[in-house]
Amino acid sequence: MLLAASLLFKALAILLLARIAWADFSTQKISNRDVLLLLCLGLATLHFHSLQTGSWLDMGISAIGGLILFVALFPFWLLRKVGAGDVKLMSVVPFLIGGSDLVVFSLLLLVFAIATAMVVKNPFLLPAGMFRHYVQHLDRKGVVPFGVPISAAAICAIALQMYYSLMVATGSGILQQLN
Repeated sequence: MLLAASLLFKALAILLLARIAWADFSTQKISNRDVLLLLCLGLATLHFHSLQTGSWLDMGISAIGGLILFVALFPFWLLRKVGAGDVKLMSVVPFLIGGSDLVVFSLLLLVFAIATAMVVKNPFLLPAGMFRHYVQHLDRKGVVPFGVPISAAAICAIALQMYYSLMVATGSGILQQLN
């Protein structure tokens, strides 16, 4: 039962991350409401994981990771290098991902951030005229919607976690007992 609830919350987090990515791309804003919802989903998922494993270590690592990310990114917000929504979103991601998969998230974030920067700096790589025009507008304003690569990396990391959880559950016969 805990596995099903955890998977449901992770699926809801993926949908909310997709919404955040679209909102950040189209308006360059990440709402506090969405970040708080993500935090609640992440805490619930970590709580379910802690009940399954009997260890609260992952929740502690996530809390420390979120705090470190907030403290590290806050000066960049003060210097106007990143937006406040990006800082808050990055601070919440460790609660969604869990402490054990932060390395996977970091590698995915690196890949998606480089891809985003390349698209913003080289809009001629894009096929559609309107999309190219929009990205050129973002480039002229000096704005990069960093919530998009953060959300994409988090979605991929959560999807990998869900896949792994289902494979472990299937291999141990838990899903066969439910049928």
